[in-house]
Amino acid sequence: MSTKEWSLKFGLQAAINASMYQKDYKTSVSLMRRKGHINNARLSKDKAILAFNSKNPQVPPIRIIDRQCDDFHEIKSQYRTLIQNIRMISCRGINVWRQQSGRWSTAALALDNNGNVLFIHVKSPYSTHDLADILLDLPLGIDRAMYLEGGPQAQLFIQSRGETHEFFGTYSGTFSNTVPPNYAWPIPNVIGVYLRSDPTVNK
Repeated sequence: MSTKEWSLKFGLQAAINASMYQKDYKTSVSLMRRKGHINNARLSKDKAILAFNSKNPQVPPIRIIDRQCDDFHEIKSQYRTLIQNIRMISCRGINVWRQQSGRWSTAALALDNNGNVLFIHVKSPYSTHDLADILLDLPLGIDRAMYLEGGPQAQLFIQSRGETHEFFGTYSGTFSNTVPPNYAWPIPNVIGVYLRSDPTVNK
């Protein structure tokens, strides 16, 4: 389903790509698990792991674990949900993405200095390195950021206070000889947001 379809079916206020996925159109490329379900048990070399659904109220409710700075094996037991992706901005606030010639739309997730979660969708084509620099230059106070997806699969859907907004990406490459898609592609996994008061929340 697209992020819009995921949101409408499960009553989400917002949804964004959870990660890139494998050729079976189901399995994340790296670690992805939550309480009661393991999508992919393999911990890859990638440095960023989103952790939420905390088991202990004394720890942050959500965090991006940076394996270069944090002890993942100590922290992982404190959270029910773990999703591994590629770092864009490290725990030291540094752009760690190597420059590439390709440009594409991007879905990303970041945390700011106050612990707020930022769902980021950029339809304009940038190299990921350049996009990380742009995000750092904005007055967002970004602390850490991870790449979720690129190209036409990159999506974000929001419905709040009677308004809905759907964003989806376009093709990678030169962009000069391609026609952007006019619909959102189906994707297998999303990160979604419920209202706190929603009784259907399944932790």
